[in-house]
Amino acid sequence: MATVLVVEDDPALRMLCRVNLELENYRVLEAGSIDLAGELLTQEQVNLVLLDLHVGSRDGRELVPVIRSQQPGASICLLSGTSVSDPPLDAGADDFIRKPFDLDVFRATVERLCSSSVKL
Repeated sequence: MATVLVVEDDPALRMLCRVNLELENYRVLEAGSIDLAGELLTQEQVNLVLLDLHVGSRDGRELVPVIRSQQPGASICLLSGTSVSDPPLDAGADDFIRKPFDLDVFRATVERLCSSSVKL
């Protein structure tokens, strides 16, 4: 069973992600802050991190190097409702999903990224 860490400060969106991922048989960890996500990354092995671009007042991209160093086999997908012309993949993420997202696109992206991550 693949493990997905959802780093999102909006509790309703975190719950939406968790419920949909659990329905697809993923193990889901949740973090509402960058600090909590960092703690979880030291305690748990993950296949994928779904990372909000703006977590509270912090930039989610600051967590990318931490993920890469602590979980080198994990995939990273940035999430953002911010209007950007180009997806912010320059931060080292593997993919980008614009919010609000289509659940079919969300599920397909998660499946693809979990399949490409290093197996735990």
